[in-house]
Amino acid sequence: MSSNTNTNKDATSTLQSYVDSASGAVQSVIGSITGNPADQQQAEQKKGVADAEHDLSHATAKVGPVTATPAGGLAKDDPNRSAGSWNQTVGSAKEAVGNLVGAEGLKQEGIRQNKEGQGQEAEGQLSDLGKGIQDRVGGTIGGAVAGLTGNTAQKSEAQKQHDDGKARQRGVEADLQKQNPQ
Repeated sequence: MSSNTNTNKDATSTLQSYVDSASGAVQSVIGSITGNPADQQQAEQKKGVADAEHDLSHATAKVGPVTATPAGGLAKDDPNRSAGSWNQTVGSAKEAVGNLVGAEGLKQEGIRQNKEGQGQEAEGQLSDLGKGIQDRVGGTIGGAVAGLTGNTAQKSEAQKQHDDGKARQRGVEADLQKQNPQ
């Protein structure tokens, strides 16, 4: 593997995948200009590594209100996300039963509860997204400081903070993709 490739897969990041992708594209252009098949092959390998890094950086496993990332990040959803989801489910059920039996009051109560649940879930998602960003930035800065001071325990704790923040963000992204499939 070349020295430009990130060999520590636990630290794989979206930024690294973009750098490797750009590097592969530049090398591909050089290979095309010079006609050197070795340069073109190496460029394709870099692009493949960049794609794999990008996919790994965005990989998550979500089970109920808990999200995990391959790097070891772990995050539990904000309680408003679960409560909001529950309110949407109950609201939809009330609306359906109200429609079925012709009870306009029950139907309207269901619509109201569903909308309330949507707002509650969105509030929890915003909270988790903000905390995820805060933890990633704080972990990155803390890791840099710990690296400068040589404090390995502090560096490890900062990496965990970063990874947990990433898991929190990826959990929100996974939920949003389920809600709005493309």
